[in-house]
Amino acid sequence: MSRIVSTQEFRVLTDRKNGTYLEGREYGMELDDRKITILHAIIQTYLDTGEPVGSRTISKFPDLSLSSATIRNEMADLEEMGYIFQPHTSAGRIPTDKGYRFYVDNMMRVREAEEAGSGSMIVEKVDRLEQVLKQVVKMLAVNTNYASLITAPQADRSKMRFIQLSLVGEGQVLAVVMLEGKLIKHKVIPVDEDITEQDVVKINLLLNSSLQGLSLGEINLDMIQEIKRSAGEHRETVSRIIDMIVDTIQEQETEIYTSGTTNLLKYPELGDREKTGLLLNALEEKQGLNELIARDGNEDRHPIQVYIGSESPVQSMQDCSIVTATYELDEGLKGTIGIIGPKRMDYRKVVDNLETVMHQLDSIFKKDKDGQE
Repeated sequence: MSRIVSTQEFRVLTDRKNGTYLEGREYGMELDDRKITILHAIIQTYLDTGEPVGSRTISKFPDLSLSSATIRNEMADLEEMGYIFQPHTSAGRIPTDKGYRFYVDNMMRVREAEEAGSGSMIVEKVDRLEQVLKQVVKMLAVNTNYASLITAPQADRSKMRFIQLSLVGEGQVLAVVMLEGKLIKHKVIPVDEDITEQDVVKINLLLNSSLQGLSLGEINLDMIQEIKRSAGEHRETVSRIIDMIVDTIQEQETEIYTSGTTNLLKYPELGDREKTGLLLNALEEKQGLNELIARDGNEDRHPIQVYIGSESPVQSMQDCSIVTATYELDEGLKGTIGIIGPKRMDYRKVVDNLETVMHQLDSIFKKDKDGQE
């Protein structure tokens, strides 16, 4: 039987004047110590069993010294407040999305106050990033028994390191663009004018002096027009090169790796055939996942995000919970890791796994950068 986290440990944020819990959002309800303890016991028991929780079950917890009648009264109050509900007449209670949100917000606050553990997961160092990411996503699915996803790191916000132009043949210029994170894009651009190597050097100098150190978001239309004016007779060639720089970077689709999708079939609450089909298809075909990734990339957000039920930006996942984390490699390259499971998922275990993966990815690529083995 699970241990009930103590009220002192679980009750993290409170307005001491009126006892109203905030947990990063305003609930507008009073929850005293007894209700908090009972709510936590209900959620923890449901996470463990997947079955509605009755007052008799809660009364058996060694940390509680309350009668079944008292617990029933408190459960009725919690149901009226919207933290739990009764799926059938005479059945026990299960958490609502609001109840899960209360649990998760408090758990995350407690974790922020604790010293993060080192974790026992070991990621074998391999040479190629793609292999590392595939290994990580499979390991997460095995360790959590849920579905998992990970994206390749993107450089959308990266700044331009330099542009190198080379004349590679009659009417052809090779443009090589390096972004922060050592991400390189290149393309051969056809040009209609007769252009010499000396012309290419001048254009190269113009583009680097104008664009070096800027992100794509900082390259505006006025700046492009000014560069074209400065190019003089090579205006058309410069225009093609700038279009190539923007298009080549923007057309890169985010690579998403998934694993463990069939794990979701193990949970009865996700057993609706039509909904499950849409959910599995979304994971296998990567449908709608870009919206989730875009939300996770918001720099103002906490590095770990929890979406419960209807909070999910992916329509087919609104019967699930999704926990995402942002990992960062050398020089600002960022990607997203995610775990998808039932709303009664083991949130603590999921967060532990995500934090461990983030630390190990950082360790692997930091060692690569430092030239260590």
